[in-house]
Amino acid sequence: MLQDAGIKIDSVAHSVASKSGRAMIEALIDGERRGAVLADLAKGKMRSKIPDLSMALEGRFGGHHAVMCRLHLEHLDHLEAMIAELEAQIEAMLQPFRAARDLLVTIPGVGPVTAAAVLSEIGPDPRRYFPTAGQLASWAGLCPGNNESAGKRHSGRRRHGNPYLQAVIVEIAWAAVRHEGYLKSLYHRHVTRNGGYRSAAAKGKAIVTVAHAILVIISLDYLAVSDLTVTPGYVGS
Repeated sequence: MLQDAGIKIDSVAHSVASKSGRAMIEALIDGERRGAVLADLAKGKMRSKIPDLSMALEGRFGGHHAVMCRLHLEHLDHLEAMIAELEAQIEAMLQPFRAARDLLVTIPGVGPVTAAAVLSEIGPDPRRYFPTAGQLASWAGLCPGNNESAGKRHSGRRRHGNPYLQAVIVEIAWAAVRHEGYLKSLYHRHVTRNGGYRSAAAKGKAIVTVAHAILVIISLDYLAVSDLTVTPGYVGS
């Protein structure tokens, strides 16, 4: 709607959903049309961009745009309230598993949300269902396929597995390789071995290797032993 009205906030600000952007949109809805006045609502670092904002906020914002933007903002507020309610419910349900979650978040790349997702898929004691880390990785679809005949290997594509756990662990792996330590070194070694950083396939294979390593860490070092004490940063050291 802002683009239709010739309002180009996003050409200056990184997001129209920031506090500054929200204040400007609210003012537009309330009837303010002067670019300089709207730009002066910028907060923090955005104030250094006031001259550019003044030009970006000069448009043809009318009554129809105001109605539609108000409805969009109310919809966004409703969605954010729903998300907050669901997050509170998840937090309450995770209370019996706080120790396991606290251990999980010491792994590079794992945050509270991804830790909750992992626990929801495999529980706090994966060895109850998967005696070995290899079985867990196979179930998640995060170990290479093994298609060998007459001494020749034909395909190394990984097996299909739990799509929810697989997506979360791969997301964790991408975050983990940004931290100095074992997992980043593992990623670099396998990217180099499989073709280098210019190859998307090499990076894809390497990230699956890192994801597999993370599942091994989760299975053996974090969730399987209930009285395990881990110092933060243990995995990356």
